[in-house]
Amino acid sequence: MNKVPFIKFNNGLKCPIFGLGTWKSNPGEVTQVVKDAIDIGYRHFDCAFIYENEKEIGKGIKEKLDEGVVKREDLFITSKLWNTKHEKEKVLPAIKASLKDLGLDYLDLYLVHWPFAFQEIPGNIWAKDEKGHWLTSDVDFTETWKGMEECVDNGLAKSIGVSNFNTKQIQAVLDIARIKPVNNQIECYPYLNQKKLIDFCHAHDISVTSYGPLGRPFMDNSLQLLDDPVLMQISAKYNKSPAQVALRYQVQRNVIVIPKTITKSRLHENFNIFDFNISTEDMKSIDELDRNKRLVTFSELSKHKHYPFLED
Repeated sequence: MNKVPFIKFNNGLKCPIFGLGTWKSNPGEVTQVVKDAIDIGYRHFDCAFIYENEKEIGKGIKEKLDEGVVKREDLFITSKLWNTKHEKEKVLPAIKASLKDLGLDYLDLYLVHWPFAFQEIPGNIWAKDEKGHWLTSDVDFTETWKGMEECVDNGLAKSIGVSNFNTKQIQAVLDIARIKPVNNQIECYPYLNQKKLIDFCHAHDISVTSYGPLGRPFMDNSLQLLDDPVLMQISAKYNKSPAQVALRYQVQRNVIVIPKTITKSRLHENFNIFDFNISTEDMKSIDELDRNKRLVTFSELSKHKHYPFLED
C-alpha cells in the first residue's frame, strides 16, 4: 500500500498530504465511496456542513471502524463552519452538529468555510430569499475566530483554520489570534496556481490545502485542464495520467490535495501518485500554465465587505 506523507502543522500535529474531497458527493453514494477509499488506503477526508452529506460519511467511517480496518486515530477528518454560524456563540453548537452527524467525538481540523457571513434563517441553510438572493450579514470573521478557538479549548477540534481567505484576511486573523490558524483551504490547480497566496501562507507557517486540484469545470465548460497539451506531454513522459500529474504537482509544492471522485477506479488512480517525481523543469512548465482562472468565484457576493477574491 502506498504510504501517504504527512504535513506538520504549526501546532506540531500532522495531516496526510493527500485526502478525499466530498463536495457534491451525493448522500446515496458517499457512504460506499468512503468505505472504498478507506480500503484503498485513504485516511484523510474533507467534509463540510453545507455539503449535506456528513451523516452518510459518518456511516461509512463507522462501518470501517467497527470492522477494525482503521482506528479513529488513523483518520484525519476535516469539517467546515457554514456562513450562517459566524457569530461567536454559534460556533460551538455548529461544530457539535457536524460531530453528531459524523458520529465523532472530535475533528482533526475545523475550518471557517468562507470569510463572509450570512443571516441565519430557520430551515434555510442556504440563506437565500425567495428571489434567490443571498441574505448576508456583517459579522466580522475575527469574531468568528474567537468561537473557533473555543472549539480547541473544548477538545472538539484538534486544529483550526480558514478556507477561501486572502492574505489580508489571514493577517487580520493572525493579528487577533490566541490560537494560530494551521491551514488555509483554497481553490488551486495549474490554471490557478495561487503562488503568491501559498508563499504568504507558508511564510507564516500556515499549510495550504488545494481544492478543485483537477480544474474540472464547475461552471465553465471551456476549460478542460486534463486535456491541456503541456500536461498531456508531461504525463506521457512519466507514464501517468494528466490527473495524476496535476495531483503530484501540488504534493511537490508541499500543498495538501483533496481530489473528489465517486468512482472506485478514480479513487485508485488519484491515490497512485507517490511512486514518481516530477522534475524541476517539468514543475516549472506546469507553473507556467497559470492563467489566474478561478472557477469558484461566488461572484454574486463581490460587493460584500469580506469578499476575498479582489485581493491575492
